[in-house]
Amino acid sequence: MGAAREMVDRAAETGVDVVKFQTFITEKFTSPVDPARIARLKQFQLSFDDFAELAERARAKGLMFFSTPLDLESARFLATIVDAIKIASGDNTFWPLIECCADSGKPMIISTGISGQDEIQEAVSRVNGRWAAGNIAGELALLHCIVSYPAPPEQANLGAIASLKAAFPNQTIGYSDHTMGLDAAVAAVAMGARIVEKHFTLANDYSDFRDHQLSADPDDMATLVRRIRAVEDMTGDGQLGTMACERDLVTPVRRSIAAGRDLAAGHVLAIDDIVWVRPGEGIPPGRENEVLNRRLNRDVTQGDLIQFGHLEEM
Repeated sequence: MGAAREMVDRAAETGVDVVKFQTFITEKFTSPVDPARIARLKQFQLSFDDFAELAERARAKGLMFFSTPLDLESARFLATIVDAIKIASGDNTFWPLIECCADSGKPMIISTGISGQDEIQEAVSRVNGRWAAGNIAGELALLHCIVSYPAPPEQANLGAIASLKAAFPNQTIGYSDHTMGLDAAVAAVAMGARIVEKHFTLANDYSDFRDHQLSADPDDMATLVRRIRAVEDMTGDGQLGTMACERDLVTPVRRSIAAGRDLAAGHVLAIDDIVWVRPGEGIPPGRENEVLNRRLNRDVTQGDLIQFGHLEEM
C-alpha cells in the first residue's frame, strides 16, 4: 500500500489526468491449480478500503481514479468509488463482468486486444443493451491494445485505431500501450487516440516482474505527457482553411496574371502574352477569359501585373 500511495503521488507530478489500478480477489479470478501463482497474486492484492483511500488521495491531487475489476464483487465495489471502470482485453468476452459493470451506470472503457470486430461489437451491444434497459445515458470508450508484454513495435498495429473509429463512430477510441518506450503512445494520439493508457512504475528495475520493464517511470511519464500535449496542440480542429499564422502570407504567395513581355497600347492580349507571377495583388489565375482577346489602353512592361484598368471596355 505504501508503494501504491507513492505511485499516485508521483503520477500526479507527471501531469497525467488519471491513475488506474487493478482490483481483484485472487481466488475469484484465477484457478487454484497453481499455488505459486496464487501466492504471487496475493502479494499484489489490496483491500477495498485501500482502494477507497487511493481514490480519495488521487482526487485530492486533481486526478481521476479508474480501476479494472477482475471479478464481480470487485466490480460492484468499484462502482461506488471510481470515475470509470476499465475492462481488460482478456475479459472483453466475460459477459457477466461486462454486464455487471454496465449496470452500475459508470463510464466504461473496454480494451479490445485479441478480439475481432464481431467480438468487439458484441461487447458494445451488450453494454448499450444494459444501458437502454436501465435508461442509463452511459459513456463507452474502446482502446486498441496488443496483449503482449512487451508488444513488438512492428506488431503494434496502430492502424487499428482508424479501423475502430470507422467501425464505432459513436465511441471514444483510445490506445492501451504495451510497447517499450514512448513512440507508439505518441503516434497513437496523432492517429486519433483520445485516451492513452501506459503502465507506470516507480523504477524499471523495481522487481523482475515483466511489467516494470515495459512501464514508464516518472521521468518517462512526464515526457510522454509533454509529447502527447504537443501532438494535441499540433492536431488542431482538422478544419480546412487558412490558419492565423498564414494570413499575412496569402497575398505574397498567390499568383497574378502579368505581362510576359513589353506590350504596347492597342495590343490585343493572347495567351502567349501573359505569365503568372507573385504576389497575388492582381487578377488571379482562373480569370484569364476576362483578359484574353481584350485590347490594352496603355503600354505595359514585362512583369507588370495586368489590371482591369489596363484594358479597354468590352
